[in-house]
Amino acid sequence: MERKVHSGKIWLETLLMLMGLEAQVKIQDQNSHSDDSSESWLTIDKTQLTPQQTDILLREQGAGIDAIQYLANIFINLSVELGERQRYTVELDGYRLKRQEELAAWVHRVIQQVRRTKEEVEMPPLSSAERRQIHNLLKDMEDMETESRGQEPDRRLVIKPR
Repeated sequence: MERKVHSGKIWLETLLMLMGLEAQVKIQDQNSHSDDSSESWLTIDKTQLTPQQTDILLREQGAGIDAIQYLANIFINLSVELGERQRYTVELDGYRLKRQEELAAWVHRVIQQVRRTKEEVEMPPLSSAERRQIHNLLKDMEDMETESRGQEPDRRLVIKPR
């Protein structure tokens, strides 16, 4: 497992270098953000980045870092057996942690609405990582269930009563 995480760090640092950005990548403890042992967080150290470079990496509503995370998960796992694949979360400037808090608060409001109306709620399009996060947030709830509908890039998550 450690070797796979290290390859993720090297891959991301190489990508940043090819983009002309000098930044180190830190591997965060897998259990500090997720219960999933197949998930690792790769945090880009922004201390050597200008504010403009940080903005370029994040883009509008995290689109830049989402794209980097998507590429990391595809390319790093290309030659890895299906059951051995590692899931990577790429973090920069606390964006993912802030977004997790926003999603959790939003989902809490939607759950209250579903309980009150007994009707499903279709969320606006979210990244696959954010949909997975919401699925995981609600997987142990006895009175709620989730499903994804549609095709990318308009795939939507539905929260509904069980």
